[in-house]
Amino acid sequence: MPARKPPATTSFTGFAKDAPGFFHALAAEMNRDWFNANKGDYETKWVAPMTALLGEVGARLGGAYPGIALAEPKLFRIHRDVRFGKDKSPYKTQIAGIISTARKGAVTESGAAVYLHLGLEEYAGAGFYVFTPEQLVRWRKKVAAERTGKEIAGLIAAATQAGLSLDAHDVLVRVPRGLDPEHPRAELLRHKGCVLGFPAIPKGLIHKPALATWLAEQATRAAPVVRWVQKHVA
Repeated sequence: MPARKPPATTSFTGFAKDAPGFFHALAAEMNRDWFNANKGDYETKWVAPMTALLGEVGARLGGAYPGIALAEPKLFRIHRDVRFGKDKSPYKTQIAGIISTARKGAVTESGAAVYLHLGLEEYAGAGFYVFTPEQLVRWRKKVAAERTGKEIAGLIAAATQAGLSLDAHDVLVRVPRGLDPEHPRAELLRHKGCVLGFPAIPKGLIHKPALATWLAEQATRAAPVVRWVQKHVA
């Protein structure tokens, strides 16, 4: 019997109180038969509200990205790519979605105005998780330069003072070869991406409509950094 199509959701009202139970059960079962039998719950309790949430957040971010047409929200597949890893678990234990800063091109080549995953783990942030090789060259050049380097350092400082945290997929132990190890922005030169993590989502907020407001506020704080990277690096 095919899974029920999730009902159309026009506004985000919060995730159901019992929604987390789906991922706890999925983690214990981890098989196709169980997932197919419970797919309707996944679509109703997670896919539909996540779609509504990101749509609402995206609609609020236009003012934070003047001149940048944000992409439509995208949800990632719940199926894991098990081809190359030792962990052969077929399903992820969270739902993830993104609002990209570019309408065209691969997600890995554009930034995230918002990235969010919810489930057994929760995370929200914005930025460029990992630079492509070409982007990394441009990032280091712009960070090392006096004018543009001071710009991005100042923007990141303001964001961290507002409660966001700087991160990346990979941060080198040392400054890359060919660059001054004593450079005043040595920390940024070691980064191979530029992500601003949001504070931990307040307890219970995922079940309330106010989650959309909270995410939009954090994303707006991150926007100056993401815009700078989009302009100078992406």
